[in-house]
Amino acid sequence: MAENVIIAGVGMTKFVKPGQNDPYPKMGAAAIRDALADAGLSYDAVQQAYAGYTYGDSTCGQTVLYQVGMTGIPIFNVNNNCSTGSTALFLARQAVASGTVDVALALGFEQMKPGALGSHWDDRPSPFDAFDAETDALVGHPEIPLALRYFGGAGKAHMEKYGSTMTDLARIRAKASRHAVNNPLALFRTELTPEDVLAAPMIWEGVMTRLMACPPTCGAAAAIVVSQDYAKKHGLDSTVQIIGQAMTTDTASTFDSHDMMRLVGYDMTAAAAAQVYQQTGITPEDLDVVELHDCFAHNEMITYEGLGLCPEGGASQFIADGDNSYGGKYVTNPSGGLLSKGHPLGATGLAQCYELTRQLRGTAATTQVEGARTALQHNLGLGGACVVTMYQAQ
Repeated sequence: MAENVIIAGVGMTKFVKPGQNDPYPKMGAAAIRDALADAGLSYDAVQQAYAGYTYGDSTCGQTVLYQVGMTGIPIFNVNNNCSTGSTALFLARQAVASGTVDVALALGFEQMKPGALGSHWDDRPSPFDAFDAETDALVGHPEIPLALRYFGGAGKAHMEKYGSTMTDLARIRAKASRHAVNNPLALFRTELTPEDVLAAPMIWEGVMTRLMACPPTCGAAAAIVVSQDYAKKHGLDSTVQIIGQAMTTDTASTFDSHDMMRLVGYDMTAAAAAQVYQQTGITPEDLDVVELHDCFAHNEMITYEGLGLCPEGGASQFIADGDNSYGGKYVTNPSGGLLSKGHPLGATGLAQCYELTRQLRGTAATTQVEGARTALQHNLGLGGACVVTMYQAQ
């Protein structure tokens, strides 16, 4: 890692259901303007921009950014499935840390449609062909949408290997709802009990109810990343620094292990986390708050272990002890996570950055984790890529 970089400004829109959203250029521009205002900078200060989205034509990034200004800067369009937003942040941080620029903008947005995720292309190989074939072989159930089979299959594998239960998953979803009650930007803010979650319509018998899956969502988020020298020279808020960051992609174990947990990125998560812990010298025990990729309650459960928040096979006890919430070892997803906040694919990673920046500044209001100084972010996309980022208050 080169020198630490500063998160000078963050912004995001309230996440909403498809059909209740503004068009993506308006959502994206609103997030950018919020981030610039938070940083106290004008758009003219931005030297490079990284615009992340999954569903859209090429150069949608320019379309959004042109609503704010047309200054001729390099604009990079980024697509890494559900890790798109944190990939944009990774690139913006890298540009600043390398000394290429002093000010970079990371943006993520998504205008989604209702229903299960799917491809818009049916005349060429899918990047998921190999994942689909392995899922068919390991779990079957072709009548269930693939995204549900991926992560439900991973949860089922955990249940079979370690004895975790549907109740563990229901407790995760109920925890997400308790946190979201306090987040005005979350999509779902009704508190649920584990019993409510278990009583929801069953999608996969013994594996998943409807409330254990995140909803399609529309929204946008942005971050302004600057060098330490620039922040000092311009008197910017330097409280929050990125002190470690890693991106990983799939290794042979994704398929060779014939394990659904690894097919959906467990090894990418563990490898990225290990790199960040090594970069920073910080251990999981040092963390105060975590925003992790809970696209399904099942993924949150296995990610506790992948990030080292508990031992392998220890997720059930971790959940039962309340070590994933306020008053426990770590507050995971104080925002409500993807399960309650919503998951506009391109925006999710930067919405996590928004939450953690506010946590470390001590300005998170009703979601504030008392005394938070060290934060970890985990954002995962199948196909695949995983970004883990360590933030610290200075």
